[in-house]
Amino acid sequence: MPSFITPRTRAQESSAAIQRLYIAMRHLFIRGGYKPLGVSGEAMIEALMVLRPEIYGSISDPERVELEGLLYVFQRLPKGIEQCRYIKLISREGLEKSGFTPIVPPKRRRNCYHVDQEEMFIEMTRGRSDIYDILTHLTFMFVEAEKIRRNSDDYRDHKRREWQLLEEIVRKEENEEPFNIEVAYTYLSTLLGRTYEETAIACQRFEADPHVNSLFRITYWLGRLSIEEEQGDGDREITFSSALRERIGHHYYGELWAAHIKRTLQQNGWLDRPLHIISANPHSVMNSFYAYPALKKHFNDQIAIEDLARELSVEEHSAWRQKVETYAMQNGMVQLEDISGTNITVQLFDTTVMPFAKMSPELKWDKTYLEREKPLIIMMDYAFGEQAYETMDELLKPFESSGKSTVLKVASISVMGKAGILEGDKGDIMVPTAHIFEGTADNYPLQNDFHSADFAGKGLEVCEGPMITVLGTSLQNKDVLEYFLHSSWKAVGLEMEGAHYQKAIQAASKIRSSISGDVVLRYAYYASDNPLLTGHTLASGSLGLDGVKPTYLITLKILERILCEEPSKKVTK
Repeated sequence: MPSFITPRTRAQESSAAIQRLYIAMRHLFIRGGYKPLGVSGEAMIEALMVLRPEIYGSISDPERVELEGLLYVFQRLPKGIEQCRYIKLISREGLEKSGFTPIVPPKRRRNCYHVDQEEMFIEMTRGRSDIYDILTHLTFMFVEAEKIRRNSDDYRDHKRREWQLLEEIVRKEENEEPFNIEVAYTYLSTLLGRTYEETAIACQRFEADPHVNSLFRITYWLGRLSIEEEQGDGDREITFSSALRERIGHHYYGELWAAHIKRTLQQNGWLDRPLHIISANPHSVMNSFYAYPALKKHFNDQIAIEDLARELSVEEHSAWRQKVETYAMQNGMVQLEDISGTNITVQLFDTTVMPFAKMSPELKWDKTYLEREKPLIIMMDYAFGEQAYETMDELLKPFESSGKSTVLKVASISVMGKAGILEGDKGDIMVPTAHIFEGTADNYPLQNDFHSADFAGKGLEVCEGPMITVLGTSLQNKDVLEYFLHSSWKAVGLEMEGAHYQKAIQAASKIRSSISGDVVLRYAYYASDNPLLTGHTLASGSLGLDGVKPTYLITLKILERILCEEPSKKVTK
């Protein structure tokens, strides 16, 4: 009898693997802990092997250690985690007031504490997406550790000479004793299953980042803990504190964050002002306003904001960056300290006291409109995944104080984000017409005030269409992305926050009526990577200065729409 069952495509298998991973991670979180090489951990590893995310490169190769993916992961994990047998994910539970020195990974800002030689505590205050993200990275780390353990054995299951010599190299490195680096690369290449050239390049990349340990040390400790566990000398464990499990999903940190903003608005008498919310990187808005007047004497009058931003990106110009920030604080910018634990910086810009006449000619503004409307800008740093819903949902709620409820006068919400592009290159721009939430039936069409024509003719490609809000950028593979690109979805890119923002905005404007239904929405993204092109994934490195042009192009367009009245809304006399 012929079979009418159509075999599953790779995209369907990959999508199912993503769902299995998230179900497994949610189950383990509720349970309170697991062993990475136990039954539950093996289920996650199996799903990750089926998925084979692009960012983790050669994860499915049984011998070759994935080097670019390993650097990407360790730049987002606390320094020294490779030697920790026990990893505990916690909420903010008072350790910041203890004598422990926090370790803060620059690519994922969170406080981490090396409480003893074998245990690392990691604060998780940015929601479920942050937990899923770190668990995926840890699973990948354990997969690579098993490769190192296997590579350390010869065909008779005896420890290779290279493994014993690596231990001596690590000892010398820790004691700052000299050793032959080329000989060391040779030993290490055997244990990594890579060529000498690949190993040397990877070691130099690890060495260049002060926030990660050397590849020698990481390889040794990953392999050592794996070997000890196999020999029965102690299992590796990941656990979740009870406080973390109680707080996740209840907007605990988002509520603290939003309340701090609203209290500041109240204290300054700004609650009745039209509010324009921007989600972007804080430096771009501050520099667009203040870099020109603060640094004008160092350059000629014709210097562009983009060029100023490039100068400020240079490491040795930290004094200039401080000068811009000081000038901003004296001329209308209020920077709020993060007391909530969200790690989301907030800046407030009072347009009634800002020196627009001294600012760059590139900045478009309407004096009559500003004097009449007195707009106030709330600039919030990037949220992370589901944290976008938590923070935006709390921010858009009315302000409750002394039994009185005050509805915020939100006039516009603008989101500038980094995203993966599906047709194009790093630095190009994407303008979404809808956000499609991966793995769910949740779709969010939007009336975007931005269109591709707004960014045309600037030397960058501009794509307009639906964007996929993914469960995690580290889980994407070519099969799933090719499906979103070439199917009827015709998606132009992928990111992690859009659907979460829209969920909060639509609930506030269409259901709760806590903000006007006429709030203007502006979304634009610049491409930080192209996961469909080999060598262009997030693991290949950041945009660097190539990201300056699209960042400031979008920022200036957002500010122009906020500071100038639309022609259709001008009052005719």
